[in-house]
Amino acid sequence: MTGLTILSAELLPKRLEVAHELVPMAKVMAVLVNPTNPQTERQLTVLRAAARALSLQLQVLHASSERDLDAACETFIQLGAGVLVIDNDTFFVDRTEQLAALAVRQAVPAIFVNRRFVASGGLASYGGSLTDVYRLAGVYTARILKGEKPGELPVQQVTKVELVINLKTAKSLGLDVPPSLLARADEVIE
Repeated sequence: MTGLTILSAELLPKRLEVAHELVPMAKVMAVLVNPTNPQTERQLTVLRAAARALSLQLQVLHASSERDLDAACETFIQLGAGVLVIDNDTFFVDRTEQLAALAVRQAVPAIFVNRRFVASGGLASYGGSLTDVYRLAGVYTARILKGEKPGELPVQQVTKVELVINLKTAKSLGLDVPPSLLARADEVIE
């Protein structure tokens, strides 16, 4: 087997930490997960430990269908949670723009895994660099086209992580992004 892998569950605690830095007054945070994903329980274990370390209460919201997304957003508002952390799941990645639009419409501070979410109006993203994924995929394609056997190429992990913040969204939510977080950001959308 060959291919590329990207950091996912390993970044959940850091995504929660960034969310806490963005909305430090929030003591209750929500995480949106897909209950049909076999990795969800492992990821929730990691997130619950991270929430305890930050003295935060973590509420779990489930969505595995289009209808579930609106219901999860309504539950988020009812819970009075301060930030929504969206899990890195194929179902959510396929609906990045929809999730961003929903977060903007409902004025929900939300953090996701990719830049596309922030470019669509979401507050922030913290995740593996898609640019590096595409670059490595190109390198692998070139190696295969030059005659290397795919089965002999090792699986590579993309290790570059990007933090992207949307200042316009932060302002519309009444949030002041700490200068230390802005300094660490790979990109700031204004």
